[in-house]
Amino acid sequence: MAKDLYASLDLNLLRTFVILSQELNMRKASERLFVSQPAVSQALQKLRNHFGDDLFVKTRHGLKPTCFGEELAANISPLMDELSGTLNASHAFNPAKLEGTLKLAMSPHILTYISSSLFHKVRQAAPNVNLHLLNWSPTSLDELNKGDVTLGINFEIHHAPKELIQQKLADDTFTVYVRKDHPIQKETVTPNDLDGYEAASIIISDWNSNIPHVERIMKSYNLNVRVGFRSELPMAILDIIKHTNMYYPASSYIRKEDLEHIRGIKVNVNNSHIVSPIIAYYHQKNRRNPMTQWLFTLIQDLLNQ
Repeated sequence: MAKDLYASLDLNLLRTFVILSQELNMRKASERLFVSQPAVSQALQKLRNHFGDDLFVKTRHGLKPTCFGEELAANISPLMDELSGTLNASHAFNPAKLEGTLKLAMSPHILTYISSSLFHKVRQAAPNVNLHLLNWSPTSLDELNKGDVTLGINFEIHHAPKELIQQKLADDTFTVYVRKDHPIQKETVTPNDLDGYEAASIIISDWNSNIPHVERIMKSYNLNVRVGFRSELPMAILDIIKHTNMYYPASSYIRKEDLEHIRGIKVNVNNSHIVSPIIAYYHQKNRRNPMTQWLFTLIQDLLNQ
């Protein structure tokens, strides 16, 4: 009779295996599991003996899964996530009982727009929680995938890991911002109206890090544009356009106080406005997590206001 690998396995070892498959580093895995590295090594040896496979081999950069280890991780990880979600969902959710730190990664314009309102909403409902709002960075997708960040907010990212759920929060209509006495006085412009003026552009990791979207749009009209200033900070760009003839194509989510010295102009491209969905990113294991859905609803309400 074939060996029953399930009945004879300590299921606690599977969690160690899943964390190792995510981190591919003994030290980082031990930190996430709150155990020593020797304990992780012992658990790995038990798993190797159980499955009759090395599961991971050492490389210069850490661990690399074997073919069997890679296949096992792909099959087991969703099941462990489902088990975690089922057990956690069995308790009535009360944000007032939450403790610790919530980490959220956001594209810079959304972070600037909702940071104050979101902090007060979270503090009111969950007074014992520390809120960390992080600017979306090149590591944000990986941090979401590993569970180091609870929720991410950005535009649509086509190369996001398959383990991350993408749920639409709202639609964002792009607007061109200029200083109040800018030579362009139209309420609605086309790319041809912007020809000859320099542009400023926000840098959003994973979305437009390499090529500003304004370049793509202007080139589609056979127009060249000089992007004379780029920054990850919306406030830095707004300060530049207040004192120059640059224009800034950006999110419609902008604070009222930022409009004191600038004005927004609607953009018409191919007889329509540029609309881009704002997406919430979170790990599949949290699709039934009430805390994640609570955060999603809070942010969606703020954006829809």
